[in-house]
Amino acid sequence: MKLNYFKSIAFATIALAFASCDRDRNTTGWQYFDDMVKSPAYETYTSNPNFANGQTMRNPVEGTIPVGYEPYYYQKTDEDRVKAGLELVNPLKPTAQNIERGKQVYGVYCINCHGDKGDGKGFLFTSGKYPFPPKTLLSPKVKNGPIGEIFHVETVGFGVMPAHGAQIRPEDRWKVAMYVKEVLQKQ
Repeated sequence: MKLNYFKSIAFATIALAFASCDRDRNTTGWQYFDDMVKSPAYETYTSNPNFANGQTMRNPVEGTIPVGYEPYYYQKTDEDRVKAGLELVNPLKPTAQNIERGKQVYGVYCINCHGDKGDGKGFLFTSGKYPFPPKTLLSPKVKNGPIGEIFHVETVGFGVMPAHGAQIRPEDRWKVAMYVKEVLQKQ
């Protein structure tokens, strides 16, 4: 009886070993979570027959706000830029850590157009790849303007500058504005 038991265990182990191998030795031959191996989701830029326009990437539902963001009620107008400058107050303190983070974010999103000194002589313009001269952040108008205006322009854009509100978190936009005011404009 014990011998039959060990034989059946040995046979089951050998059968399991052979059944779990595939001929090309690159896979086990089994897919335990088939929907994870062959995803039913469509890739971002592929066509999608489920929607009338055939696009997979969808805009967020109108009026929704991502987690961690607050509604921004100002528009891309001169009046709202001035209004935002008067009404918006930076909730962060100008600590060395916040200014350093502002410098890092500036280096990612702003330096290519506005330059490392904020003078509007970034690589995209000086190389001739971009025909419009970016605004200098060192002009008296920007220097004497409130920090809320810089935050507003980062959020919704200004002139040909695109909006960065969807790309940069609000606290990082404040840190960039701080970096412009505390470092670039004081050099």
